[in-house]
Amino acid sequence: MATFRRLFLFPDSKASSSHWGRLPFDPNPCIMRFMSTTSSHQIADLAEAKAFFDAHPEIDAVDIIFTNMCGVPRGKRLRRHEVLAVYENGRYLPGSAAVVDITGRDTEETGLVWEDGDADRMLRPFPGTLVPTPWLGEEAAQFLTSFYELDGSPHDLDPRHVLGQVIDRFKELRLRPVVAVELEFYLVDQNRDGVGRLQPAKGLRNPHRSDDIQVYGLRELEDFKPFFDDLYTACDAQGIPLESAISEYAAGQFEITLRHRPDALRACDEATMYKRLVKGVAVKHGMEATFMAKPFADCAGNGMHLHISMQDEAGNNAFASAAPEGTPLLRHAIGGMQAALGDSFAIFAPNANSYRRFKANSYAPVASTWGVNNRTVSLRIPAGSPSSRHVEHRVCGADANPYLAVAAVLAAMHHGITNQLDPGPAVVGNGYEAESNGPKMPSNWFAAVDQFKGSALMKEYLGERFVEMYSIVKQTEQERFFALVPELDYTWYLRNA
Repeated sequence: MATFRRLFLFPDSKASSSHWGRLPFDPNPCIMRFMSTTSSHQIADLAEAKAFFDAHPEIDAVDIIFTNMCGVPRGKRLRRHEVLAVYENGRYLPGSAAVVDITGRDTEETGLVWEDGDADRMLRPFPGTLVPTPWLGEEAAQFLTSFYELDGSPHDLDPRHVLGQVIDRFKELRLRPVVAVELEFYLVDQNRDGVGRLQPAKGLRNPHRSDDIQVYGLRELEDFKPFFDDLYTACDAQGIPLESAISEYAAGQFEITLRHRPDALRACDEATMYKRLVKGVAVKHGMEATFMAKPFADCAGNGMHLHISMQDEAGNNAFASAAPEGTPLLRHAIGGMQAALGDSFAIFAPNANSYRRFKANSYAPVASTWGVNNRTVSLRIPAGSPSSRHVEHRVCGADANPYLAVAAVLAAMHHGITNQLDPGPAVVGNGYEAESNGPKMPSNWFAAVDQFKGSALMKEYLGERFVEMYSIVKQTEQERFFALVPELDYTWYLRNA
């Protein structure tokens, strides 16, 4: 049983951790073997499912999960005998599920609904994701899947396959990305306040509703101890490497560290599983957990910070250097991240709400800047030992799809390394007041999607058809979002216009 002693204040936090100090990485030879298969095309076999059910004879309700480009897990609930059939032969699902919008509504504009006959594709499970879901009961479990065409080829709109093809590009450089995904979230009340506003959840041990920041507050962790205990227990049951927890920079906001992985696909699998788990455990305790980028206008937003280094053939950190700014390889990677920031912004900030997060002096970046031990920039090299040298990409909101966010960042890093791009001098001091050495970040959702749609760089790395379809989905969301008349319109314009 997980206990509260797992929770401790991590000194290098406020939305970031220094867990890279524990290199070398996981000694498991199956993980460490450089050039071992990193392709997203791995398919779990029937023996894995049989072994799981032998170990868990009580389980008979299993969720089959597919995560599309909007990052929302969708699928079906199966009985035990159906799961074995999926592991043996796959499971059909309409291909239109790959392009539904954030609300689950068809995006007919893609041509993948009526023109395609809403035809089926095949879901196939990938290894290591058939796990219990303790918050749903002792009889419940889940597994993750990827989309394949009926001829067995990977579906080019599946975010996991998109990431896999970017990872494979690093084989030519004899490098392997090492990734950790950090996610911030809010615990909020299931009920609104007296005037219909969202409000932070009350504590579980002490029914106090905080109304101040209390960053790094230990009392805030203690108040939600039952939630965190169940969260750690569920993560242990699913093999998700959850580590330190902190109270973040707003009432009801928290962050828990996921350990870095020398397998970027697995790191994103775990981040995807973790988001579902956090939400499920919160509901079990009568709360909601939200990863939306900006739940409260006057409070800190939720970020998804990506910590990335590169492993060489010997398993060493290729960014390791006694110099705080790292190796030339790291500088080139940062140069690529700067150069591609605008083109990939629609991935990092995928929703209308995402753009409310980018405000100066809010710990959310506002320009394509980089620096050393500096949280006011977009691309930060954290403090740490030479062997721990890596870069933290601080741009993404927690509402971004982890597979696509990591794919876009790695694409940029590969572009910078292969073209030896120079990021210019590091920012010293307040990055919000510094001149950016790179292109400007798009200022709104429309500009970001337009730039992404026209990006030759994103088409090269993520696939031309994927860029086209993602852009259509987001443009359709924009039309649907702005077709609605919000309450604010009546407040501002009903009497005054």
